[in-house]
Amino acid sequence: MTADKTDEYDLIVLGGGPVGENVADRAVQGGLTAIIVESELVGGECSYWACMPSKALLRSAQALRAAQHVAGSKEAVTGTLDVRAVFDRRDSFTSNWSDDGQVKWLDSAGIDLARGHGRLTGEREVTVTDADGGTRVLRARHAVAISTGSDAVIPPIEGLRESSPWTSREATSAEELPESLAVIGGGVVAVEMATAYAALGSTVTIIARSGLLGSMEPFVGERVAAGLKELGVDVRLETGTTSVSRTDEGVTIVLDDGSTVTAAELLVATGRSPRSGDIGLDVVGLEPGRWIAVDDTLRVPDSDWLYAVGDVNGRVLLTHQGKYQARAAGDVIAARTSGDAVDDAPWGRHVATADHAGAPQVTFSIPEVGSVGLTEAAAREAGHEVAVVDYDLGSIAGASLYEDGFEGQARLVIDKDRDVVIGATFVGPEVAELVQAATIAIVGEVPIARLWHAVPSYPTVGEVWLRLLEGYGRQSA
Repeated sequence: MTADKTDEYDLIVLGGGPVGENVADRAVQGGLTAIIVESELVGGECSYWACMPSKALLRSAQALRAAQHVAGSKEAVTGTLDVRAVFDRRDSFTSNWSDDGQVKWLDSAGIDLARGHGRLTGEREVTVTDADGGTRVLRARHAVAISTGSDAVIPPIEGLRESSPWTSREATSAEELPESLAVIGGGVVAVEMATAYAALGSTVTIIARSGLLGSMEPFVGERVAAGLKELGVDVRLETGTTSVSRTDEGVTIVLDDGSTVTAAELLVATGRSPRSGDIGLDVVGLEPGRWIAVDDTLRVPDSDWLYAVGDVNGRVLLTHQGKYQARAAGDVIAARTSGDAVDDAPWGRHVATADHAGAPQVTFSIPEVGSVGLTEAAAREAGHEVAVVDYDLGSIAGASLYEDGFEGQARLVIDKDRDVVIGATFVGPEVAELVQAATIAIVGEVPIARLWHAVPSYPTVGEVWLRLLEGYGRQSA
């Protein structure tokens, strides 16, 4: 096949999701020319099959639950969720899977777009193959940034792939509510989609080889499992899957204890793998299908032109963290191109230091989970001498006003040697808004003595900060 067009840019970005968009935007703001290569929808996984549609599916149930848990409003709530209206609202957030708006934004930002599948075919060279088989060779004067994201993993379980299971894409874009849904997995996607579909009215079973949300504090999985059970979910923990088969009646899952689960649909949510298998990594001496290692400026070691940003580098698989990396990468590419000074010391403008110490995450389950930094176990494993402070969120005055029978838990992990917070976890109704304060405390390395003077408003759920600091004061007295 011969190339029919060749173009040159300062920066070529493989992948047009929010990470790729941000890399290109920062570089263009820094005076460079940039083009994005995208084979699907501009806006990527987050916009169409992950963050936005999944949270849209969850929000209606959260709002209904909140009204049902406050006397006065609960008496006014007499109906159930309108499933069609929930799906329609979800569709509005995806623009009905049209990327016209995102393409318009690229145009306004001065970023070019090449539709098609991009592969590295040489140093600073990308060949784009479009849907009709035509090719276009792009050459980068300075850098190529790989921002191709990740795909759902289908584990090697007998019959699973042949049973055409849902992944997160099908779960977030389904147009009909299945009568029943089985979920294999215990991570964030598994928990959120089990929550969403149970709240919408499906009979849901979740099957996890260990506990739920196992990378978080132990009490998180316990409370989320209890919340799922309250929604009517059949929670099967410490349970493996032996085989899967599909018939006209649905899917049958055989478990390692000999029991079976049958459901109309099956969602597999057992992790992610890098979308790096067919982008020409072998041409530049890297292994296709693997996470791409980078330094803190997001540049591939031993290269002065190749970067990997977002999920594909395996550092932190979260959209907001990928966009944070993208700002650093776009800015440092512009700086290196123009010969400006590079600020690559920890917490500098051109590095993604927070990937290691201050990456926040919210799981939109019932109850909600917000966390940032290290868990107690991770902190001890890293060699920190820690103090751990727990507090019952339900005993906070603001929490009792927010919801009748408010239940939740908060934990701070404190580095005793430096007297700073290095981890925080909150579980309870709509605790997401507590996470940013913890993130600032961790990233800013704010001494506990100064945090004492950050007085929370009364009566709010944020008053828990005062109670946690008091608890630490008693421990260290």
